Amino acid sequence: MRASLFLAAMFALAVAVPAAATQDDSLLTAALTQAPGKSLEALRVSYVPGEASKPHSHDRDAFVYVLSGRVRSQVEGQPLRVYAAGENWFEPAGARHLVSENASDSEPATILVVFVGTPHAQPGSRTQSR
Repeated sequence: MRASLFLAAMFALAVAVPAAATQDDSLLTAALTQAPGKSLEALRVSYVPGEASKPHSHDRDAFVYVLSGRVRSQVEGQPLRVYAAGENWFEPAGARHLVSENASDSEPATILVVFVGTPHAQPGSRTQSR
């Protein structure tokens, strides 16, 4: 019970970090049985039309899948690209995410983000602005 409360508090701190998009909804958090000490966390991130996140990095690997709309994204060292629903990309832990924004000024966009790594290594470390 205490561990659950601690994890909930840590997640609340992580969601409060500035680079987050309009709305982050936690979908699943699970320990990885084949990788002790590591976990998987799935989030649904929704951008209102024209919304953008500040440049940031993550302390865990991230698989990103566009559920709806179109998202403009650029991870450091990779070209700027617009991803449509059904497309995806990978962000290695520590990589600088230079651009993350809704590519439309009139339609919302939603992405599924799946983080894999050490769970909440430090408060607010899910997304770090720099």
